[in-house]
Amino acid sequence: MKKPLILVTGATGYIGGRLVLRLLESGCKVRAMARSMKKIKSRTWYGHDNLEIVKADLQDTASLKKALKNCEIAYYLVHSMSATNKNFAHADRKAAHNFISICNEYNLKRIIYLGGLGGDEKNASAHLKSRREVEQILRSRSAPVTVLRCAHILGSGSASFEMLRYIAERMPFFIIPKSVINTRIQPICIRNVLTYLEKCLEKKETIGQVYDIGGAEILTYRQLFETYAEQAGLRTPIFITYPGRPFKLGTKIAHSVTKLLLPISPSISQPLIEGLGVTTITQNDKIKKIIPQNLMRCCSAIDRAIQKDSLKIVETRWTDAGAMNPPEWIYAGDAAYSGGTLLQGGYKITMDCEPDEIWDLITRIGGYNGWYYGDTLWQIRGWMDQMTGGVGLRRGRRHPEHLHIGDALDFWRVLDIKPLSKLILLAEMKLPGEALLNFELIPKKNGTQLKLGTRFRPRGLYGIFYWYILLGFHNILFGGLLNTLAQKTGGKIISGPEKYRPGPLLIKP
Repeated sequence: MKKPLILVTGATGYIGGRLVLRLLESGCKVRAMARSMKKIKSRTWYGHDNLEIVKADLQDTASLKKALKNCEIAYYLVHSMSATNKNFAHADRKAAHNFISICNEYNLKRIIYLGGLGGDEKNASAHLKSRREVEQILRSRSAPVTVLRCAHILGSGSASFEMLRYIAERMPFFIIPKSVINTRIQPICIRNVLTYLEKCLEKKETIGQVYDIGGAEILTYRQLFETYAEQAGLRTPIFITYPGRPFKLGTKIAHSVTKLLLPISPSISQPLIEGLGVTTITQNDKIKKIIPQNLMRCCSAIDRAIQKDSLKIVETRWTDAGAMNPPEWIYAGDAAYSGGTLLQGGYKITMDCEPDEIWDLITRIGGYNGWYYGDTLWQIRGWMDQMTGGVGLRRGRRHPEHLHIGDALDFWRVLDIKPLSKLILLAEMKLPGEALLNFELIPKKNGTQLKLGTRFRPRGLYGIFYWYILLGFHNILFGGLLNTLAQKTGGKIISGPEKYRPGPLLIKP
């Protein structure tokens, strides 16, 4: 029999990136949908015989038609809560309406949606209400929808796990309402979530049904933190509780603290924190009989996540989600074409060494490895970004040695990479404009030339002031960074570091 074509939306996200691999390994024919083809092409499963890729955006109905054409089944695994989208509920609502309107034009047999528990509670957060609203929109039309509602996902790289880890490791004590710390939850391991999503395809009785999915045990947030501390070998945090529900001042303080501690943008962490007082436990066990599996206990799920994080074998992270939004002017390469002011600067150095000796150092930059020179200045800039609601340096990097297109790298995003040749980073910190940082290796007869350039398109007069205020720091950092790289390679410096004016970036749209 001909295999049905399965569309996976959000294929480069945390859940979708892992589900695609599972489906391909089980023999399914998959069409992976994302807004960035470069991100898809950097995945380990790209090039599989049963894989198709399609560029589409849920906010663009024209692209959705191409994505859904000839598909029989679709996984809806996207949400709009991101560092750049403050009105995520509106964006999610529009995306769901767009998706379902195009589904009705095609012979789609079913939709599988991963939603959230707790959306019907009186004290549900805007995030949980939005998840439930999307569910209702998807179920309002003709294609039958299988809904899986889950609570916190425990897995290396998930936003929930990152919040748990950072708070438990960096907060010696908590001042928190009893109503929050004693809230009952039912976390579930990412492995179990993926099994439910995959096995729904084999079980026809799940078509058009709604299921709650949870882990093997119900516990409170207090017990969850205690479990993490035990598995990580940490002292159990001290909980200072008070009666009643969270008040406005306490909530503001909590948001301020998380800005400093968490590697997650406030636009993501704050909606999650606002839902902490909501009970998220399963109301029925129907799915356990239909898709039996070994549900991992929290201690085992946390231990597994810690080990995978320590071994740097995290397949996907919460930072993978979201669109890369490179500014249009980078494709033109000059300000006259793109319009507006384009400020540029850079340093170059020529060393007596091979490109691969420098490349290995370049691809290890950032995260725990640091920036080789002026780390204090980089940390101050990261702290400034956090104070204004940016991501700062907290995100680090997925792997200490390897980079892929779409990877988060501190407050940068890998926009393009060509081994032994170039690395282009897109700024995601709070800026009065748009910025790029690029490394370029050019083989020479007597060695290798390394160029480090930056391009900044300011937004208004403040953006121009910002560039010139930091120009002196750029000169210190760039020159020092190139000198340090030369020292680490052990090669003789033939010339430089010296200033140069960067030329056009050769990036294909």
